[in-house]
Amino acid sequence: MAFRVDSAQWTLTIALLSGAVATPVLGRLGAGPHRRATILATLAIVVVGSALTVLPLPFAWLLVGRAARGVGLGLTALMMGVARDHLPEERSAATIALISVVSIIGAGVGYPLAALLAEFGGLRAAYGLGLLVTAIAFVTAWRSMPAAPEGRSAHVNVAGALVLAGGLLLVLFLAGERSLWSRHLAVAVTLAVAAVLLLCVWTVSELRTKTPLVDVRAVRHPAVAGANIAMFVGGSGMYLLLTLITRYAQTPHSAGYGFGLTTFVAGLVLIPFSVLGFVAGKLTPRVRTRIDGPLLLAGSAAIVGGGFVLFATARSNLAELLAAMGVLGFGVGSFSAAMPGVILAVTPKSETSSAMSFNYVVRSVGYSLGSAIGGLVLAAGTATGRLFPNDDAYTTAALVGVAAMAITTMASLALALALARRRSPETNPITAPVGVPDLGRSSRTGS
Repeated sequence: MAFRVDSAQWTLTIALLSGAVATPVLGRLGAGPHRRATILATLAIVVVGSALTVLPLPFAWLLVGRAARGVGLGLTALMMGVARDHLPEERSAATIALISVVSIIGAGVGYPLAALLAEFGGLRAAYGLGLLVTAIAFVTAWRSMPAAPEGRSAHVNVAGALVLAGGLLLVLFLAGERSLWSRHLAVAVTLAVAAVLLLCVWTVSELRTKTPLVDVRAVRHPAVAGANIAMFVGGSGMYLLLTLITRYAQTPHSAGYGFGLTTFVAGLVLIPFSVLGFVAGKLTPRVRTRIDGPLLLAGSAAIVGGGFVLFATARSNLAELLAAMGVLGFGVGSFSAAMPGVILAVTPKSETSSAMSFNYVVRSVGYSLGSAIGGLVLAAGTATGRLFPNDDAYTTAALVGVAAMAITTMASLALALALARRRSPETNPITAPVGVPDLGRSSRTGS
């Protein structure tokens, strides 16, 4: 049974690993003249990977298929680059916000549907849904995806990409393999040190090369750096609450709490998350006409913190869980919709995909950290000989999440204050580089 659980976990982990490694490379390729080819090639890889998960092949091939599917996680940043290049500025800001939201809240639709298919047709049937969706996406992209504007170039620093891949693989592996820290602490610490060293080497090499994978100098801009810090800490908290609620809902009554929901019914608990997240994603671009992006990030983080408080204090019936999930969805939707505008306000159009791909890598690491923290807190609250944590362990984990969202709120407020100080008294908006449209300014003025 332990092997099966670990194997199932790796089908999720390997997709996250491959996505985190592929995303910055795809972001750089998407900044050049071969963006259309990059998108189509990536979708082709995802389609092949989806087919491998459907076919009755050995487990190793299932992992290969899941890894190939994970490469598709890098497409979100590429789609933002397409929207910014080919849509009018007022439409591109709203479209980019919606892309950011849909990439997260789609789980509320896909998860219960996949669970229903798995319940009646087996796991391969659920993967078949993924194959159908990715095949439709490939055909749609083939027919309608425009080419990138002329005059751009994008060289991939292969050595830098390999070093970054090594560092990210170690970070995500350490976040996903929680048992390593309790059983082999020395090995875990050694790998953590190696990960830090690799990421430091990568940062130095990016600063020195003429063809960086990620423009590290641009990342140091207060708007970009502050947004990524908020994404890292906030992402860990958001994913923590998502996993806490779904795990609590599926815990059997024999544990003394929980609702013993099946995988399909537990997936339905995600519907308020998706619905309210979508609503928030549609409202946020309009709200930005009156409120700056960093302040929206702070408010969104506070809303997610409210979801943690609700879960910590009221989870005795399913309606309360649904309420907490809805609050989480609204906060995540608003946070995700506001994030691109903060970063892209100081990012040239040609660097859209690269800048947002870095933000998505930060988000992936934050999500992994949130999952790891939740697992560690619940494991610490599990008595010897028991299969399930004590109910109080969920409260403790929720309080950790409250702290994470408080940090995110304060970081976002500090970002808003820092950007306000950089503005000249005569010109309120963020000063962007020459030729860079200020998405924050345009959305506030409606022009």
